[in-house]
Amino acid sequence: MNIDLTINTDLARTILRGFIKSEISRTGFSRAVIGLSGGIDSALSLALTVDALSAENVRAVRMPYKSSSPDSIEHAQWMIDQFKVESETIDITSMVDPLIEHDPQMSKTRKGNIMARARMIILYDQSEDFKGLVVGTSNKTEILLGYTTQWGDSASAINPIGDLYKTQLRQLSKTMGIPQPIIDKAPSADLWTGQTDEGELGFTYAQVDQLLYLLVDQRYSSQECIEAGFDEKFVDAVVKRVQRFQFKRMQPPIAKLSNRTIGYDFLYLRDWGT
Repeated sequence: MNIDLTINTDLARTILRGFIKSEISRTGFSRAVIGLSGGIDSALSLALTVDALSAENVRAVRMPYKSSSPDSIEHAQWMIDQFKVESETIDITSMVDPLIEHDPQMSKTRKGNIMARARMIILYDQSEDFKGLVVGTSNKTEILLGYTTQWGDSASAINPIGDLYKTQLRQLSKTMGIPQPIIDKAPSADLWTGQTDEGELGFTYAQVDQLLYLLVDQRYSSQECIEAGFDEKFVDAVVKRVQRFQFKRMQPPIAKLSNRTIGYDFLYLRDWGT
């Protein structure tokens, strides 16, 4: 089965430019802060935000750890130079190591979560300093698979790339002038030496994007995906991930006691009152 994930990049760029501008301005802000990792996701978010707000209204923040790849720092600098945004570099090593050293048996996952949440502390502090909203850098594939740290890299005020699969994100990045080495390199959260997204997930983004498109966008059942040619174990593993991590895609549920409970009966659009 040929699954076409091609997007109209010109239209997508226009829509996302308008989204960033309207969602930031309606809250009374005109600036944005972005955590710049040196990867394609944050690179595209930066390019789109500069396109919407202009360079002087965007601050990029690099937040390396002692084991971060030198390439990540360099690639982030490429973006800073190319898009002419102001930047801050804040090393998180001294923030996270005391907690990591508290438990010598700490797993890589726990360490990675600490790093991701330390970076979000920095971004929201920079948000207050720069008077700009934090722009998210998580794509649709990651969000659906739960491949984010709750209250870490998943936290943001707005997210312009959250409805783009990784495959589609690469298409738009090419038209936005993202350097080819950033587009081509193996996706990584850069949480420890040698860490890659696809290595942790156990499958490629190209594979899972096509399956997710059928499951989510086309509303295929698991059986229909298997009949379309996907391996049954692969389908089962992906469906279980999407279902398991639904809690990461929602606000915390509130126990209902009154006749107007926030999130159930007290429901207004994000721009209510503006």
